[in-house]
Formats: sequence, C-alpha cells, structure tokens
Amino acid sequence: MERINVDFSHLEGTNCYCSAESADRIRREIAGLPVGAFHYIGTGDYHYQTLFWLERLREPFSLVLFDNHPDDQAGAFGGELLSCGGWVAAARRLPCCHTDVWIRSSADFPALEELPLLPVYLSVDLDVLSPKFARTDWDQGGMTLPELTRALRRVAGFRPLLGVDLCGGNTAEKGASPEDLALNASTGEALYGIFREILI
Repeated sequence: MERINVDFSHLEGTNCYCSAESADRIRREIAGLPVGAFHYIGTGDYHYQTLFWLERLREPFSLVLFDNHPDDQAGAFGGELLSCGGWVAAARRLPCCHTDVWIRSSADFPALEELPLLPVYLSVDLDVLSPKFARTDWDQGGMTLPELTRALRRVAGFRPLLGVDLCGGNTAEKGASPEDLALNASTGEALYGIFREILI
C-alpha cells in the first residue's frame, strides 16, 4: 500500500482553520494521488484534510473516525471556514457519505457492529490513544494501541476499505520532547503496518 505524506502545514491559512484559497490549493495538489492509500496529514490541527479525500469518493461509504474529539462542532466566523474541529459536519453533507461513526474509547466499539454494508474510510487521530502510546498537543483519550489495533482489524474484517489517514502527535516547535517524537513515530509505524495489512 502506498504511503503518502500530505502535510500542508507549511501553507498559510491552514493552521486549525483552512482558508478557501488554501483548500483549493490542497485539492489541486492531491488530485493525482490515490485515495486508496495511507495518508499522513500532520498534527490534529490539520485533520480537516480528511474531507478533501472524502470529497473524491464516488460511491456510498461510511466514515469511521477514531478520535478523542467529535470534530463536528459549529464553525467560527459563521461556519464559512473549514476547521479541524468542524470538518465532520461538512463531511456529513457529502452526497456519498451515508453514515459516520465516532469511536472515542473501547466502550464505543459496539457501534462498529452496526455499520451498514458499505465500504469504509478510516480516519485516526493519535489523540484517541492514552499518553502511554502517543503524545499530542490536544487532550487525549485512554485507548491502548492493542485496543485500537483490534478495532481497525475488526472494521476491515467485514467491510471493504476505501482509504485511511492518520493525524495527531506534536512538534518540537510546540514543545514536544525527543522522547515524545520517538514514541509518536513508533506508534505511527505500528499503525502503518496494520493499515498495510488490512487495506486492499
């Protein structure tokens, strides 16, 4: 499975909120890249980039989001700006998005059994994990990496996967220590290994 780094944090107007101009540029940049791949999209400040991959899907699908935050909050500035905290609300309006399921902890896993018989797009934010397995600059959940791994395999076991992405972590500029960065890299590699195994 192809691994694609689609971190556009270097662009102006992209941190937490994405301007219309930057959104159009990102769409152009990824237009020739495969949706059916592993996309690394940077820290959680840029999670809205998932929407740009979902926009390219042309068949009904379910979005399965592993995240400590629902990312479906009302946007600021009258809802005109796409944000890392409101992109799921925008995804729900896509014609092919049949349903979305938010998984915050293992207590939410039964919802995976209720997914319709449709292909799935998976999106994972490292902040769903406890600090033992990842270090982020957002408040974190308590899921373990083995729990997340089992859930990912469970989804892939009964639904085709259209694509996956991963975001989260922290940066040295925001105070991450070398140990934080090493832990996140290790967890990211472990998840990439799972995605390689389950993405067809």
